[in-house]
Amino acid sequence: MPGVYRVDLLTRQVASPDVDWSYGEPTEMLTPRNSEDFMDEMGESSGAYIVRIPFGPKDKYIPKELLWPHIPEFVDGALSHIIQMSHVLGEQIGSGKPVWPVAIHGHYADAGDSAALLSGALNVPMLFTGHSLGRDKLEQLLKQGRLSKDEINNTYKIMRRIEAEELSLDASEIVITSTRQEIDEQWRLYDGFDPVLERKLRARIRRNVSCYGRFMPRMVIIPPGMEFHHIVPQDGDMDSEVEGNEEHPSSPDPPIWSEIMRFFSNPRKPMILALARPDPKKNITTLVKAFGECRPLRELANLTLIMGNRDGIDEMSSTNASVLLSVLKLIDKYDLYGQVAYPKHHKQFEVPDIYRLAAKTKGVFINPAFIEPFGLTLIEAAAHGLPIVATKNGGPVDIHRVLDNGLLVDPHDQQSIAGALLKLVADKHLWARCRQNGLKNIHLFSWPEHCKTYLSRIASCKTRHPQWQRSDDGGESSETDSPSDSLRDIHDISLNLKFSMDGDRSGASGNDNSLDSEGNDRNSKLENAVLSWSKGVLKDQRKAGSGDRIDHGSSTVKFPALRRRKHIFVIAVDSDSNEDLLDAIRKVFEAVEKERIEGSIGFILSTYMTISEIQSFLVSGGLNANDFDAFICNSGSDLFYSTINPEDGPFVIDFYYHSHIEYRWGGEGLRKTLVRWAGSVTDKMEGNEEHIVTVAEHLSTNYCYTFEVKNVGRVSFLS
Repeated sequence: MPGVYRVDLLTRQVASPDVDWSYGEPTEMLTPRNSEDFMDEMGESSGAYIVRIPFGPKDKYIPKELLWPHIPEFVDGALSHIIQMSHVLGEQIGSGKPVWPVAIHGHYADAGDSAALLSGALNVPMLFTGHSLGRDKLEQLLKQGRLSKDEINNTYKIMRRIEAEELSLDASEIVITSTRQEIDEQWRLYDGFDPVLERKLRARIRRNVSCYGRFMPRMVIIPPGMEFHHIVPQDGDMDSEVEGNEEHPSSPDPPIWSEIMRFFSNPRKPMILALARPDPKKNITTLVKAFGECRPLRELANLTLIMGNRDGIDEMSSTNASVLLSVLKLIDKYDLYGQVAYPKHHKQFEVPDIYRLAAKTKGVFINPAFIEPFGLTLIEAAAHGLPIVATKNGGPVDIHRVLDNGLLVDPHDQQSIAGALLKLVADKHLWARCRQNGLKNIHLFSWPEHCKTYLSRIASCKTRHPQWQRSDDGGESSETDSPSDSLRDIHDISLNLKFSMDGDRSGASGNDNSLDSEGNDRNSKLENAVLSWSKGVLKDQRKAGSGDRIDHGSSTVKFPALRRRKHIFVIAVDSDSNEDLLDAIRKVFEAVEKERIEGSIGFILSTYMTISEIQSFLVSGGLNANDFDAFICNSGSDLFYSTINPEDGPFVIDFYYHSHIEYRWGGEGLRKTLVRWAGSVTDKMEGNEEHIVTVAEHLSTNYCYTFEVKNVGRVSFLS
């Protein structure tokens, strides 16, 4: 596509006799179809490349389920390639500055896991396509009842796959799906996505209202593209093709046509075509029943079932063999000989000829599956001029909405299936209209259309680049990143507080214990505190002005200054005494005294202490609260900032932080487990069973569970 300079497809390098030699090539350039048209615009390293990264066993091709332990090795190799290529492109087209990828797109769970790590390391927007989702596969396998959950996990490493998909959800800006069904029925199974909450978040983002640390990727439906330039829809019919004449002799029929036609007593009747493997989910038996029990349909049409390739039924899998035997029994039951074709073999390149044959007979393509994730065959059929009948469950709904070239049916209702087929076969005007609609709109599923939509979505991502490449020209203080952006939601404080405290009540992700019994009183206190804080921020902004320099040593340092720092030091020192911690802090301050005074460096103190203990510690050590930008206290369960309004006290709590912890928190389950563990740690020596570890309720908070150890020596011995 014009405007895309380079695409790198990163995959695994394998040098093994089990696979083609090209799998061992480190780099392979993919030649554009019309490369001569772009040669003038293409640069030295432009184009599309397959880049193979060596990881895992060097000379062995292994299943994807066994690749998980080697993912970090792939990420290291990929990161090295991206950094190296960024400098190469920088010399060629970037005026000496590195040229970074505009986006990283992970396909399937293992690549999503890798892309999430690369996106985080490079600060580049991530996109993700799951293709096949672990939670959905786990549900389907459990329903079949042939394997237990442990057996499924051992075979497919399904829990590791699900973990990777959850990570991909959390890291992605955009998740690309083929259909609405993937979003509503498959992604909803994940902790990182909730369709209802996602819509609320999008509405809040559009209104510039804070989401309190909650994030969900944007779900975007982009159907896969197809090549249509080589397809010529069949315009003739059986009579005109067969007869021909001396001036325009008809071309020889493809061999697959005679292979199918030999089944029929009257091969000129419209053909109902189904192309699916003999799997119970494809619902072929219901289609045969519908055809067999509808006499008008049998009189008007033939039925062709392309059910893969087989040599003998006994050599098929038990499931596929069972479906095929059921089909044969139904053909015998309804005496459909001469009306149903079920050839044993066909080659992949003959599939277009099968579509052409069905279109020549003015037939219909049908997909009666119980659920169809996408439905690529429906698009192929439409491109050849075939109207469609398809299941109303899954991807065909989206395809029909675009093409409007057929009818949707309930796959469980054979009368509905027979009625839709009969309607299209009998009504020639309806058949012609559906055919024309399909041909008119099929370009919307072409590769160029796919690419245009895809690139427009990438363009909507915020351009980023590695943090270590940030310039020192003050760009971080641009309008979009200015401190005032984080304060816009203050104007809608009531909605913010309602979202923060009541959001979990609707069943969204979070902990049911996030609301305490004080209810309205707590709400009132929170609202008053935040309103007071907001007034201080706005007053300080008016006082300081956007161009004023803030002196780090003055009392006017506010947490927005955190954004202006070039570097942040987090001091997290384990100490036996406060004196040791104080000594460590002073040494750090002395080491960067100049930068500290200038304000280019900020500090955060991370400690087990509560905020009141921190205040006492600062006073006793002769330190000021404004020496730090923030305080992570209670072992990481609370976040405070130096006050922006001295009248409100030395610290202000971050309400966003608690809401951020609530996301997939599960704290109550953790607390119960820890309490059970503490109860099991007893001193059984000398005949007594005294509890060594007990719950310290007076020291615990909502997000920090504290325990007291009565005999440290005994705990060490027991551990």
